[in-house]
Amino acid sequence: MAQPADRPPSKPTGGLTNLQKRILSAAVLLPLVVVEILLGHPYFDLLIAVFVGIMAWEWARVCARRRNPADPTPAARLAAEAWLAPGLVSILTAVAAVLATGFGQGGLVAGAIIAVGATLSGLLALTHHRSRAAWFSVGTIYVTLPALALLAIRADPRFGEEMLFWTIAMVVAADTGGYLVGRSVGGPKLAPRISPNKTWAGLGGAVAGTALVGLLTGFILNHTNVLILTLMSAGLGVVEQAGDLVESAFKRHFGVKDTSQIIPGHGGVLDRVDGLLAVALVVVVMNKWVGGSVLAW
Repeated sequence: MAQPADRPPSKPTGGLTNLQKRILSAAVLLPLVVVEILLGHPYFDLLIAVFVGIMAWEWARVCARRRNPADPTPAARLAAEAWLAPGLVSILTAVAAVLATGFGQGGLVAGAIIAVGATLSGLLALTHHRSRAAWFSVGTIYVTLPALALLAIRADPRFGEEMLFWTIAMVVAADTGGYLVGRSVGGPKLAPRISPNKTWAGLGGAVAGTALVGLLTGFILNHTNVLILTLMSAGLGVVEQAGDLVESAFKRHFGVKDTSQIIPGHGGVLDRVDGLLAVALVVVVMNKWVGGSVLAW
């Protein structure tokens, strides 16, 4: 997730402040996500399908922007037809792959859907975007694979709910810890050309936050090796920050601040879940490596 420090604080203009909008948005979205996780299939699958469709739409809109190096203002978007065809293919591909997986047709079927959809999206983008057409294909894969990872985490018959709450809690802790420590301590920049407000101290705060989540999770679940889970969680704090930087680099490349304004006070869905996408993928890889759930390791 992009840290709040990445955006200048908004000033009151007679309406709600940016902070108030963020709090209200979180108050609406967080209970919805918690309920859907607890309900599981098919409700959680449908929620992920909605979110992955929005992310594919946001990615396509960003890719359809032309950047004028001589103009310091945000680049104007191209006409709708410049992104609509490849964007719709990306959206349909992402949603279809999620629904196929959620309703028992994952594996080869989902892989074929992603391969065909990503290829077709890039080909359709050639008309208007030429050298940038590949970004549409990359985006289709970028948003879909982590969405499938979230489904795989929730589908674990023993620790599905716990593992997903642990994953989300780590992302929130990394985001919060990174922001608080980074703003309080300051110091050398982590990646000034990509995200000027991120610092090494903020990275330390993110790692400390996820380590704390791992420690608490270990005690709550009576884990057999709390130290291992704590260290594992700390490492995922680095992954969360890396995911944030990847999306920041993408937005900087296309000259945008937010992927959309669909969430008041937060920007786009991609702006809020960039770290989650990376962490979810790594958690699934770790589960495969241990042959089950890392929470049972």
